[in-house]
Order: sequence, then C-alpha cells, then structure tokens
Amino acid sequence: MTEQPLTYTLLVNGSVYGSQSARHAYQFANALIARGHRLVSVFFYQDGVHNASSLILPANDEFDLTQAWKDLAQQHGVRLESCVAASLRRGIVDSNEAKTHKLLASNTAESFELAGLGGLATAMLTQDRVVQF
Repeated sequence: MTEQPLTYTLLVNGSVYGSQSARHAYQFANALIARGHRLVSVFFYQDGVHNASSLILPANDEFDLTQAWKDLAQQHGVRLESCVAASLRRGIVDSNEAKTHKLLASNTAESFELAGLGGLATAMLTQDRVVQF
C-alpha cells in the first residue's frame, strides 16, 4: 500500500528559544517533507511570533532556528506567516506596519510575512492536516 502525500500547515505557538515547541515543529517539518508530503505554510501565533524576528542572535554554538525557518521556506516554497496582532503586541513589525505606525524601523526576518488569522482559517479548510506545536 502506497502512502498518499498530504498537505500540511504547522501552527507554532512556542517562542524561538525558551521552549522546545518551535524546534520540534521545525524537525517535524523536515520529516514530513522527507516522507514526500508538502508543507504549505507555517503559522506563528502567540509567543511563536518571536521566530519571525530579524533581531534574534543565537550564540555561535547554538542552532539558529530563525535562519533554519528561512532556509526551509526558500528551499521548499513554504509560506512563513506570523500573526499580525500577536506580532505587533510583541514588537515584531514589518515595513508596512512600521510606516503605518510611524516607527523608525522594522524587524521582520526575510521570508516571514505578517498575516491575519484568516490565513490560518484558510489553511484549516484547505490543507489535509494542521498540526499545532
């Protein structure tokens, strides 16, 4: 019996560092891609939005999870969406929001985009699986 490839969206609630949920989500993402499934998007919510910060600077001997997410997105065409409301509350701002709110700078990492909960709702309706971390 051959396994049919499925489409996935991951919902990441854990911060880039401080818990293991974001790292586990990243490992799961790689495992499902290796098995032939398609990861459509990763939606970062609650403290998970910290994964989208361009200001994360891990020590030289630590795994750079934000860079790993960016590499995954570029290599496999995965959308990295950070909840706009949760991001703004936590100081994660893209160039559009910085301009709108007259801020001096933005700090959303390359390959990440701010998105509303509608993106997550659409994923829940259109992907075969949504897995929360």
